[in-house]
Amino acid sequence: MRTIKKGREPRSLQSYRLTQDSTYDGLPSQTKQDIRDQLVNEQRGLCCYCQSRIRADWNLMKVEHWQSKSDDKYPERQLDYTNMLGACLGGQKRGEKSPPSTHHCDTAKGDTDLCFSVSDAGHPIEPRIHYLGTGKIGSQDLSINDQLNRVLKLNLPHLVGNRKAVLMAFLRRLDIGRSFDPVRELPKWDGSQPGQLEPFAQVVVYYLRKRQARAAR
Repeated sequence: MRTIKKGREPRSLQSYRLTQDSTYDGLPSQTKQDIRDQLVNEQRGLCCYCQSRIRADWNLMKVEHWQSKSDDKYPERQLDYTNMLGACLGGQKRGEKSPPSTHHCDTAKGDTDLCFSVSDAGHPIEPRIHYLGTGKIGSQDLSINDQLNRVLKLNLPHLVGNRKAVLMAFLRRLDIGRSFDPVRELPKWDGSQPGQLEPFAQVVVYYLRKRQARAAR
């Protein structure tokens, strides 16, 4: 999980919002595609929560509203681009049903309010999140930790396994290349360089930053 720097909203969304009786469900298909394209681009191809790969296709991602767009929650924010994030399908496939026990990210969250935002630059999420060598994600903040597990369900076995596999593959590279400098790797994983990030990149970023901190002592 990483802090997302929001870009400008698509012009087509801005234009549509000015039309009478505009709603998210009434968005033209091209405008929805423009939103998906922009979200995937600014999130570097990763789900806003679990960091699995997302692509700007209706069948491969969802548009998540951080504050729910439902009528009894925050309907006034349904067309607010700053409230939109790109999320994976969360254990589902379009047109198919799956047991709730397999759901995660936006699919599991539903209308629940989160106590943190991954797009709040004033309160970056990275310092409040940690990763264990087992692949589990957590937080010293009990409220955040509860929502990572109970609301977003980011410690489902397959997500834990994916994070651990990415970290283990990276550590094997360290063992193979004796002259390999892990510090130089950080820009490839933390978004400093252009282009899409590797899935579950933040687990490697966390490891490298801890290593840097130890070296600086």
